[in-house]
Amino acid sequence: RFKKTHNGAFPFYEPVGGGWRRGGGPASPPPTEDGSSTSGLLATVRDTPHGANSGRSHRVAGQNPDSKDELYWKTHSIGWRLVHRRALFLRRQRLSDSALAVGIFGVVLMVMETELSWSVYSKSSIYSLVLKSVISLSTFILVGLIIAYHCCEVKLYVNDIGAEDWRIAMTTERLALIALELVVVAIHPYPVGLLTYFQQTRPHVSRVASETELEIILALPMFLRLYLLGRAMMLHSRLFTDTASRSIGALNKIHFNTRFVGKTLMTTYPGTVLMIFSVSLWIVAAWGLHVCERHHNYRDLSSNYMEALWMVSVTFLSIGYGDVVPHTYCGRSICLLTGIMGAGCTVLVVAVVARKLELTRAEKHVHNFMMDSHISKRIKIAAANVLRETWLIYKHTKLSRERDHTRCRMHQRKLLLAIHQHALVVHPVNTSAKQYLTFLSSPPWNLPTSLPTPLQMQSLLYDVRSEVQGCRGELDSHIHTLEKHVEELREGFRSLMPLLSSTLSTQNSSIRHLLREREVKTESASRVEEG
Repeated sequence: RFKKTHNGAFPFYEPVGGGWRRGGGPASPPPTEDGSSTSGLLATVRDTPHGANSGRSHRVAGQNPDSKDELYWKTHSIGWRLVHRRALFLRRQRLSDSALAVGIFGVVLMVMETELSWSVYSKSSIYSLVLKSVISLSTFILVGLIIAYHCCEVKLYVNDIGAEDWRIAMTTERLALIALELVVVAIHPYPVGLLTYFQQTRPHVSRVASETELEIILALPMFLRLYLLGRAMMLHSRLFTDTASRSIGALNKIHFNTRFVGKTLMTTYPGTVLMIFSVSLWIVAAWGLHVCERHHNYRDLSSNYMEALWMVSVTFLSIGYGDVVPHTYCGRSICLLTGIMGAGCTVLVVAVVARKLELTRAEKHVHNFMMDSHISKRIKIAAANVLRETWLIYKHTKLSRERDHTRCRMHQRKLLLAIHQHALVVHPVNTSAKQYLTFLSSPPWNLPTSLPTPLQMQSLLYDVRSEVQGCRGELDSHIHTLEKHVEELREGFRSLMPLLSSTLSTQNSSIRHLLREREVKTESASRVEEG
């Protein structure tokens, strides 16, 4: 919505120099940075292309300044910044998606060219030259998209802090990360064989081998472009796009980056994430190992891709049968990295399985309740056995006419066994109670490592509550006594006030009388001296 000026016309914007100026006329808001116009909001325009607060609005000649328009202009500057920020968010998301698509396209072309040049045509073929030229072109486009993405990020940072110069955002860390990212995405196999194709001469065997090794070294790092997948997942994540989630994260000082989104996915879907990562690593590492080994005519790994996949899986799981081994430094490096990643994934799998096997909070409560009930029943049964054997011994020794020594000895043995069973059942409960009391009375630096069960803790907390209630009763009595003493002091002060007032009034009257007598004596003495 646009606010009319004092003459009833809508404001419009026209380019002046490097900025925009505002005048009365048809509504035409300034275009955004990507060329699209922003409708529905009054944009804040500036005389210079930099700065959030440096610009001033101008009027068309013949119009008087309006204070309401100026107030509206200042109030809606934050609105223009939010609109511009939203446009930058969408632009960054589109740039990330485009970079991911171009990067995956280049990786697919690289794999196709490597496989076709091995089995279909030679390295000096025109088809190989065309595919590698397309890979180089996609790499140049990807570098441009990465630069545009980081420019968009810098603009977002400048928009957030309200700075006037974009060079404030260019820190050493940001520059180093941008340079590293550009180096990673720029690595690709250049069009090998261009000179030999135009000269129509066949290169030497040593030169072909060196070019092949160089091509492999330049082709395998192209899989590092898959980091763009994590960036795209972050920008499309609901945690990142939801305004409420970002507000809560900002209040708690949480940065919504790729690491946070990865942790969230690992917490929510741990099994799926590990399975996808492991399978992808197996496929990529097996292909790289197969490519590294097949140029040296080693039949165990070069003849079949499944042999390389078997080698990678065995190395990933840290088994190492030794039936298949790599022979080149490239293959050994891939196996080394696979073993390191496999060790880390194995640890994560153990943690995920342990978490899955762990009882939930409700299940723990049910389990503890059942165990406590079982322990209570065992204690009751053991106590009942002791009482039963005691009664039977008394019956056969005191109440029966003829004493049966065999039965007495049998019940005595059963009595000792029942006492022993009762002690075994009760001892853990007493030990846990003592440990909990030690835990309550110990200083923080000398706490025990084990805690009692929930039922034992409940009984001990009941005892502690009883003690606290007793102490509270004593404290209430002391407070009541103190209130009585305070009331007595208050009554004493109240009775003291009239006494103090009467005493002070008496002293004041006597002092006044003495002062009057002194004045009279002084006047009489002065009269005598004058006479």
